[in-house]
This record gives sequence, structure tokens and C-alpha cells, in this order.
Amino acid sequence: MKQHIKTSFDSIRRTPFQALAAISVLILTFFVSTLLAIAIFGSDQVLRHFETRPQVIAFMKDDAEQSKIDDLIDDLRNDSRIKTVKFVSKEEAAEIYKNATSDNPLLGELVSPSIFPASVEFSVINLDLVEGMINEVKGSDIVDEVGFTASLDNGEELGDVLQRLRNLTAYVRIGGLSAVSILSITSFLVLMIIVGMRIATKKKEIESLNLIGATPWFIRAPIILEAVTYSMMGVLVGWLLAVILLLYLTPSVAGYFGQIEVIPKDIGHFFMLLGSILSIEIIAGLVIALLGSIIAVSRSLRMVK
Repeated sequence: MKQHIKTSFDSIRRTPFQALAAISVLILTFFVSTLLAIAIFGSDQVLRHFETRPQVIAFMKDDAEQSKIDDLIDDLRNDSRIKTVKFVSKEEAAEIYKNATSDNPLLGELVSPSIFPASVEFSVINLDLVEGMINEVKGSDIVDEVGFTASLDNGEELGDVLQRLRNLTAYVRIGGLSAVSILSITSFLVLMIIVGMRIATKKKEIESLNLIGATPWFIRAPIILEAVTYSMMGVLVGWLLAVILLLYLTPSVAGYFGQIEVIPKDIGHFFMLLGSILSIEIIAGLVIALLGSIIAVSRSLRMVK
């Protein structure tokens, strides 16, 4: 095996421009693949953020008994149409108000928690179910008013925004997979061409090895290892360049999206995501290298014989 590895590296050194061409195409392929994987992850996070935000707020009457509020919460949690349920007490509502008016502390000091109604916030699994849930909750004798939060500042309904986000996510996935597929096919063809050229330049050497009874593996191994080397260099360099760009852009992206974690804020989760992408790309790189080189070697060796 050591001899095969040495032979493959010697071959790379003897034809640096062919090696550079193969590695450059593979670097581009995996650089784009890494960025697209992050983009798909980020678009999913944005969609999940808006889908899971509270969509309905039921404000309780001042004289509502806590036991009846608990019963309402239990009913909502046991309803298959409900995704999340959260109870906000008067004190918590007052604290939210104080935080929202922290730039003017006097406003927070002038109010008492007793003036804020307790509320139950919940979201549904599908926005089409919101209207029915609102009508049901309104029928409770402890509910004073029900508000629908899925309306944005510009008057757009959250459902419309979610649909556009779903469409955008689908476009990113389809476009990304198409781009990666085209680049992968290009890399595959470039490897096949370079491997074929390498065998053509070694025609006399291969004929000599055949005459002395060398096994097919002994002839093919250095060429296949050379293709694998190209692929692994392309994966690692492409991934590393994408990570460097991502680290550079992370502060700007995090500041723009605010609370939405389009890129994991936890260092451990961040590197787990990058590690997962790298693992998948290594497997894909090995498949491209092995498949391309084996096909090219088989075809070229038949021609040499």
C-alpha cells in the first residue's frame, strides 16, 4: 500500500497542472455545496421560527379562577390541533411591559401588575385551523378577548409570509441540489478525463507490468488513489474556505436575523453542523473519486490492451 501511495503522489508531482485542474473543480463543488447546505439549514430555521411563534392570545377575565384557567390550558395541550401552549400571568405581563419600556423606566413604575390581564398564548399546527380555534376559545366563560398575532406591521398575514418562506425554502433546495448536481457531474467527468489521460501516458509502463504478470489491482491502485487524493483535497479545501467565509459573515448574519438562529449560536452545535456537512461531503467525494476512477481505469485499460 505504501508503494501505491508513493506512486500516486509521484504521478501528481509530475503533472501538476492536471492535478490543479481536478482539485480546482472539486474545491468549487464542495465550497458551493457547503454554503448551500448552510443556506438550506438557515431557511429551515427561519420557517420554523415563524411557524412556532404564538399565533393566538386569549386574554382572561379579571375574575377568572386559576383552576378554570388550568382546565383550559389542559384542554388546549390535549388538542391535536395545538402545537404549543403558554400561560402568562399578570406579573409576567407586567414584566414584559417593563422590559419593552426599559428606555423610559417611569412608564414601568406607573403601572401595577393588576391592570394587566392574564393570558394563554398558543399556536396551531396549521394556520388554516386558527379561525376555528379562536371561535372555540371565545366560547369559554373565562375568556374576555382573543387576539390573533399572525398579522405583521405592513398588514400582511403571517400565513402569506409563511407560504412565501416555504416557497423560498423549496426554491433554495431545488436550486441548490441542481447546482450541486451539475458541479458533481462536472467533477466526475473531469476526474474521468484526467485518469484516462494518466493511463494514456503510462501505456508502455502498463504493458510492461502486464507482461511480467502484475495483478489488475497493482496496476489500478495508484491511479485510483490519485483520484481519491484529488477528491479529498477538494473536499477539505472547499469546506475550509466555506467555513472561513461563514465565520466572517456570521456576526452580520446574526445581527440581521436577531433572535432567529439561522446559524447556531452555540459553539458546539455550530461545529456539529459543520462536522456533519464535512462527513457527508467526504462520503460524496469518495463516491465521485472511486466511481469516476474505476470506470475510467476499466475503459482505458481495455484500450491499452
